[in-house]
Amino acid sequence: MKTQDVVKLLRQSGLLISSKIQKNDNIAGVADNSRKVKKGNVFVAIKGFTVDGNDYIKSAILQGANLLVSEKNHKKMIFGETGYIRVKDARKALSLIAAYRYGFPSKKLKIIGVTGTKGKTTSVHIIHHIMQTLGYKVGMVSSIKAVIKNREYDTGAHVTNPGVIEIQKLLSEMVRAGCEYAVLEVSSHGIDQERISGIQFEVTVLTNIYPEHLDYHKTFKNYKQVKMKFIKSGKHQVISPKKTNLNILPGEFNNINIEASIKAVSHFGISKTEALATLSAFKLPEGRLEELVENQPFRVVIDFAHTPDSLEKALKYLRKETSGRLISVFGCAGERDRFKRPIMGGISAKLADISIITSEDPRSENVNQIIDSISDGAISCKAREFTLQNYKAVLRNCDTKFGNSKFIKIPDRKKAIEFAITKVAQKDDTVAFFGKGHEKTMNLDGIHETPWSDIEVVREYIKKLI
Repeated sequence: MKTQDVVKLLRQSGLLISSKIQKNDNIAGVADNSRKVKKGNVFVAIKGFTVDGNDYIKSAILQGANLLVSEKNHKKMIFGETGYIRVKDARKALSLIAAYRYGFPSKKLKIIGVTGTKGKTTSVHIIHHIMQTLGYKVGMVSSIKAVIKNREYDTGAHVTNPGVIEIQKLLSEMVRAGCEYAVLEVSSHGIDQERISGIQFEVTVLTNIYPEHLDYHKTFKNYKQVKMKFIKSGKHQVISPKKTNLNILPGEFNNINIEASIKAVSHFGISKTEALATLSAFKLPEGRLEELVENQPFRVVIDFAHTPDSLEKALKYLRKETSGRLISVFGCAGERDRFKRPIMGGISAKLADISIITSEDPRSENVNQIIDSISDGAISCKAREFTLQNYKAVLRNCDTKFGNSKFIKIPDRKKAIEFAITKVAQKDDTVAFFGKGHEKTMNLDGIHETPWSDIEVVREYIKKLI
């Protein structure tokens, strides 16, 4: 790939406004982060929500970039021999250049894309399992991991879609590995930010749609429009059913995901009978209603539920499966959907006997304010607050069936887990930890990702207990 090739590509796509090219240099790679620029790279300056890549152009040049792409007019800047291209849409330009850099791999694969408010990850894993079990050469990219043949790749923290460049690289790896199909998890952010622009989808799947990410999309209408834009882009479109008679996985919602997955693979000639036969060996993805069994006298579940609807469905399922008390440990993420906080507090108060309200990626927000907002919803549903000082007396009489739901606020998530496991949970109880699921980091300050795993911390305290 040469500098003039990029100019031609962007001109043909209708994105080119102007260009200033000194030399027709070889392009060694593409980057949208100045810190990742290497000698001979094209640097695409993206204006984000908190950071503007245009502020780092000089840094990219010092790192060795030989071509710059931006929406802004930088003609007055002196770049020396570094080429400069101005485009109408830098995000689309980045997607197109990245796809070109890796040989347009999506054109060599039949791709299934799965979106929805919830159920995306599970559906992607189900589809991949069905096809792989039946001998199809298929790769997968979910929010948990990417799988190419027998190799697994980490797809990063707190993202559903990896970045544009990473997606194209993974798809090219699939092509190189001999894959003929790919299953991708697709988020509303990924759609809106053009991370999947340039990828051709054979099948698009919508699992469901509920209000979420309204801090970003502003209205539910906008959110739905983004999702439907993606669904309509597919050659074949699958809309998930609302009910099912299947009872293969725990929870009706997971069995609805199976129905959608079977419809998706049917476009490749796989019958429902064939698909169902593969699922006896299927295990839910990490952190999705995952049970930890260490010979403790009570049930322990880790789940990723972080929206009102997903929390409600998970708690309703666990309520039916629990003979003792149901203990819910959860929080709400900072800098995200503030409106859902009291709603989730109310849901937990209605369905769980004991709610332990804690942190979940507070980011730059005050964790106590987030917890107070959640608690307001619990209080509105008649739940009563207790403290570490009086918990023994309070928990003797705690049962939602008699309107005695209780809650406690413990901002430190590790202390909240310790309290739930070592002080509260008893024989026949179920204690469920929501919101983090498979994630391996927690954002406590809005900047840094601190190593964290609900699964590891919960298991640590279970082992101390037994």
